[in-house]
Amino acid sequence: MTGGTAAGGLGGTSLNGRRRERELAELAAGRSVDLLVVGGGVTGVGVALDAASRGLSVALAEARDLAFGTSRWSSKLVHGGLRYLAHGDLPVAWESAVERDVLLRHTAPHLVRALPIVTPLTGDLSRPGATLVRAGLGVGDVLRRAAGTPRQMLPGSRRLTAVETLGFAPALRRTGLRGGLVYWDGQLVDDARLVVALARTAAGFGARVLTRLRVQQIEPGRGSGSGGGAAGFLVTASDELGGGPVTLRARAVVNATGVWAPTLAPGIRLRPSRGTHLVVRAGVLAGGRAALSVPIPGEFGRFALVLPQDDGRVYIGLTDVPVESITDVPEPGEEEITELLGVVSRVFAAPLDRADLLGAFAGLRPLLDGPPAGHPRDAGRGSRVSRGARTADLSRRHLVHIDAGGLVTVVGGKLTTYRRMAADAVDAAITASGLTAGPCRTTRLGLVGSAPRERLAGIAAPARLVERYGTEAPRVLALAADAPELLEPVGEATSVTGAEWLFAIRHEGALTAADLVDRRSRIGLVPAERRAALAAATRLFDHATSR
Repeated sequence: MTGGTAAGGLGGTSLNGRRRERELAELAAGRSVDLLVVGGGVTGVGVALDAASRGLSVALAEARDLAFGTSRWSSKLVHGGLRYLAHGDLPVAWESAVERDVLLRHTAPHLVRALPIVTPLTGDLSRPGATLVRAGLGVGDVLRRAAGTPRQMLPGSRRLTAVETLGFAPALRRTGLRGGLVYWDGQLVDDARLVVALARTAAGFGARVLTRLRVQQIEPGRGSGSGGGAAGFLVTASDELGGGPVTLRARAVVNATGVWAPTLAPGIRLRPSRGTHLVVRAGVLAGGRAALSVPIPGEFGRFALVLPQDDGRVYIGLTDVPVESITDVPEPGEEEITELLGVVSRVFAAPLDRADLLGAFAGLRPLLDGPPAGHPRDAGRGSRVSRGARTADLSRRHLVHIDAGGLVTVVGGKLTTYRRMAADAVDAAITASGLTAGPCRTTRLGLVGSAPRERLAGIAAPARLVERYGTEAPRVLALAADAPELLEPVGEATSVTGAEWLFAIRHEGALTAADLVDRRSRIGLVPAERRAALAAATRLFDHATSR
């Protein structure tokens, strides 16, 4: 074991172009690591952190940028799995409740907050249907208490009168409204920021986080390990920044590439589905700050979510459409946009139309289609499903599979349960490759910027920055000490500042202007604003990297 320990200062957790260059050169020169992780989404960086914090030497290879794929297209919820209760999947709901508690109270309290969610009781939800929903919320309350989440952090669910419902959600149509149900769940300020925080925390333990490094082939190799046990792997990769081919050596490899997993592990069978969200202005909620859970007519246990954000935007989702082809940036279908607008318009006093749209985005879910080919049983926490099942009905359980050559693949699951997925994958890699490592530490391991909520409340920085950077918010402000113009918004329709982008370049691994616009901030979700912001990001990036 050659892994490091968590760095006390900012430098050890900083990701930037110079660090990438140095660490990639070390690996290209023949240095071996205990574990190579392929994939820089939430699961991959979770695996890197879990392994590095156990004392293993770790490298992570990501073909694009951190959170480039599915992890930036989520609903940005850390939720307790109520949807899975409707399908009788109590184990996934329980796992979700436990992992939500870990994020809320221990690992990322600066990135996760409580969000009230209201289900309006209208003609689209019959009284028997409302009774079932209320029962599900009751089970959710039991799971919350069993997971240890205090009521002060996530209040219990309850029935609302029509007047109370309108107090939470004044945009609702009054006609036919007989009340509502409210429950509280966790909301991420930004899913991509969670991924970046995980990657930087892993870097603090010595993990080499290498973006723009595309893995092309994984094969068993002799003498690639740094000790006894398995022979290890030789991994062929390409430096996408112009460095050419690179050979990496690792004792164990974890494939955490989500919907792309079968590319490296052909035995894995997936049935990906596309989930689409719409982006509209906050005005559609008429001043309300609660989210809405709107029943989809004719669909048992499925709801459209209307999710207020703190940047003057509202996200509306989520569809579930099977897809045959995998693309880097999925495009929402026109029929999905029409469906979502129609569902929420049924409960709004002022129906929405295409003119209300600012943008739309879609992500792909890596849903399992049974155990791997040729595998007699689930090699972890996977699920068997029938070929005829709808993707909306497929389980969100995850699978950890070890193939004949020792390659570990982790797939399935969801953002909320990334930590458990990572722990299971590292356990499998340790077993398969004969590694020696300590126990999992991530249930109480705070990410960069994390602190108890009482301490976060006392930080001398704007609340918006504290919610994104936690204890590092003053460091972001300090970048503007000699350049106050960096505290100005980078565009007319955003509150993102130049100081945040500069921090992303120096410490968060942003290597291009697009990284700044699309993942270190979320301006890119609105195409018109993205075009304007990209020019400003390019100027700042060129200036910052020319020094």
